[in-house]
Amino acid sequence: MDNVDLNVLRQVSSWLEEKRRVVLGTITRTWGSAPRPVGSVVAVRDDGQIAGSVSGGCIEDDLIAKVREGALNLQSPELLRYGVGAEEATRFGLPCGGTLELMLEPLSAASQIDALLAKLDNGERVQRTLDLRSGAVRLDPPQANADVVKLTETTLTTHHGPQWRLLIIGAGQMTQYLATMALGLDYQVLICDPREEYADTFTVPGATLTREMPDDVVLSFAPDGHCAVIALTHDPKLDDLALMEALKSPAFYVGAIGSRVNQAKRKARLAEHFGMTAEQLARLHGPVGLNIGARTPPEIALAILAHMTAERYGVSPGAELESGCAV
Repeated sequence: MDNVDLNVLRQVSSWLEEKRRVVLGTITRTWGSAPRPVGSVVAVRDDGQIAGSVSGGCIEDDLIAKVREGALNLQSPELLRYGVGAEEATRFGLPCGGTLELMLEPLSAASQIDALLAKLDNGERVQRTLDLRSGAVRLDPPQANADVVKLTETTLTTHHGPQWRLLIIGAGQMTQYLATMALGLDYQVLICDPREEYADTFTVPGATLTREMPDDVVLSFAPDGHCAVIALTHDPKLDDLALMEALKSPAFYVGAIGSRVNQAKRKARLAEHFGMTAEQLARLHGPVGLNIGARTPPEIALAILAHMTAERYGVSPGAELESGCAV
């Protein structure tokens, strides 16, 4: 669940506290093009007020109209499908003939919205299982490699909390921007820097700081396909230790700041002193980030996150930086 949908849950909690009736809609499936991914949510209050979005606006308008007509006075969850035909798809703002399936859930104390928010505020990942007959909800730790959304005849299972993790080596100025922006993109952020002169006064609300050595931190971090590791210290004694372990892992993105000349020297060191293979070294992104002409720390942080996002979605928006991150 991204931060946009988390804000919807916070609004829902506030409405329920005011004793308002609320229906929560969750995208369970899409066909063709759809404006929001599966798992996205929208909430509609009993007077037609809305929080969140699952389309370009037309589906939200339809839900508001249904509320005002009394059609959403649900006693149990109900499945709606929008855009079955091309004409309806156009009407509801679904491009390219897309179709969207939405589970509408009337909320109550049994929905456990506040309990879910408490776990999310604690940084936990949560599996939420909705009983489609009774409307009761069970909250559990997520199963390994579980689907984000699973719909059966009797249950709807969704997963909430940070799905992506980022480990940053170095607690300098660049990290302040990179960590803060990454948190806004729903990454769980861990920062590693054993240097007292950097770590003593460093803080990013929402991120965790550790002073252990980088190689140990990477091993305990246990990067998987939902993890990225970025080295930002410019200190080979720290960056190389992290990279030698990260490049052996399934991390979807491993990068290091520095010029092309420094990257070539780094790869030579990793090969000579740590036995890294050509295949492993080819996974290292450096100079790190997309070539957007970035110069300042926040611009470079933006370039890095843009490249990470492109890698997540398997697209190639352009070449990596020629000089913007060269230091």
